Amino acid sequence: MKKMYSSKGFQSSELGDVDVLFYRGMYHLFHLVLPNHDYIAHAVSSDGILWRRVKNALFIGEPGEWDDDMLWTMHVSQDPDHEGIWRMFYTGIARREGGRIQRIGLARSKDLYNWEKDQSGQYPLAITGPVYEQDMEEGRTWISCRDPFFYNDEAVRMLLVSARVAEGPIIRRGCVGVAIEEKPDHFVWQKELFYPRMYDDVEVPGLYNINGIYYLIGNIKEDVKVHYWHSDSLFGEYEANTDNVLLPRGNYAGRITKSEGKYLLWSFFNSVTKGSLRRILPPPVELTADSHGKLHVSSYPGFSEKIVGHAVFEELRPFRKLLKNPAASWDQDNNTLGSRTGYEVFYSSKPVYSAIISAEIEIGGPGKTGMVLRGDEEGNGYYISLELKHGIAQARIWGMKDNDDIEHLFQYENLQRNHFRVNPSKKYRLSALCFGGYFELSIDGGLVLRFVDTTYMEKSHWGFYVESAEMKIHDLEVDILDAPQEEDHAVI
Repeated sequence: MKKMYSSKGFQSSELGDVDVLFYRGMYHLFHLVLPNHDYIAHAVSSDGILWRRVKNALFIGEPGEWDDDMLWTMHVSQDPDHEGIWRMFYTGIARREGGRIQRIGLARSKDLYNWEKDQSGQYPLAITGPVYEQDMEEGRTWISCRDPFFYNDEAVRMLLVSARVAEGPIIRRGCVGVAIEEKPDHFVWQKELFYPRMYDDVEVPGLYNINGIYYLIGNIKEDVKVHYWHSDSLFGEYEANTDNVLLPRGNYAGRITKSEGKYLLWSFFNSVTKGSLRRILPPPVELTADSHGKLHVSSYPGFSEKIVGHAVFEELRPFRKLLKNPAASWDQDNNTLGSRTGYEVFYSSKPVYSAIISAEIEIGGPGKTGMVLRGDEEGNGYYISLELKHGIAQARIWGMKDNDDIEHLFQYENLQRNHFRVNPSKKYRLSALCFGGYFELSIDGGLVLRFVDTTYMEKSHWGFYVESAEMKIHDLEVDILDAPQEEDHAVI
């Protein structure tokens, strides 16, 4: 079975929060290992897709040390004072405190592979000052100071953390805390950088200057999504757009890497297949900023390197009716499929496994329409519905269960939904990507759905469905991709 990176071991997935950097042609992934949180793992990749585990970066401390219980989220960046040295800020908690006080530690490396914890006495950092919760008896009854992110430019060096202000409704105190590095390894806590007054926490914060605009990234537990805010100045007011969500539900712990002039957004995905939760690291997505400060997400450019074949419209038709609905038809001359009443699924004559399917579609009629991916002859597969009136795309599993429950024999499970911009002409450019268990749907160039699921891993039919609707297809083409490989267990 071909999969995304999940850091599998005894459990099918042990992946936690991630941090990725690009250095000398290689991606370096550092991530937590669940459920024990007892070390920070390290993997490398030349393409951002196939990963190889290397020497583990960091382990919990010895009994009695401040980080002897668990290690939480980390951030790796170059040491601004020592060329060729890397710093890893990381979160640690102690057994003697029941893990209720979070602190920030530091480790250094000359090569990204061998790390030594700083024992100078400057670390760990504990959050202080009247702005933040710092007593275990107030607020959340634990002290939030985690998920460090080091930001450095010519004007200021500062460490961002997920923190909580000391006043306000308890479940709405989450903020982005700030400590300024006034001299090497000497940090002073300041007023919070951002306090939205909405969320329990703003987790895994990150700050990036893209084209002169400051973008603050935060991960929100309430909706399990990656959000962003922007400002014209570093310590200015960070504003939200009406659609300030970068990735749909299930994608979490987002971090941005600049690689060869492009900004890539990484996150893990919470995949639930057959009742089992797994965290998967899918390929990244590309971020671009427009002149109004809005960020746009699109598919990873690296997929172009995975193309091994191409099929044009003539090779992909005719489309055949799966359900044999007499009120449905495929018009070969006009490349139009439709159904006056009842459902019909139209499969392409060329099945594909891992591929990018692109087309312009034109929708008519009052009914429903969408795509089917990884389908079979029973109609089992992934159904991507396109609700055009309100601009809602939704992915669901729809098929027969593999069990003896005669009363509940079918499976109808929503995987993800997201909004897209409605076009009054009802014409849309679609691009659906299937890559092993990873799926994307882009509409008019913008990424709308992004999820991982392995329910129908071995299926290969694809096509479109309609109910009391008509779909005209233009410029249909398929780029066939080299299927993803198992994560490489070789160690260097």
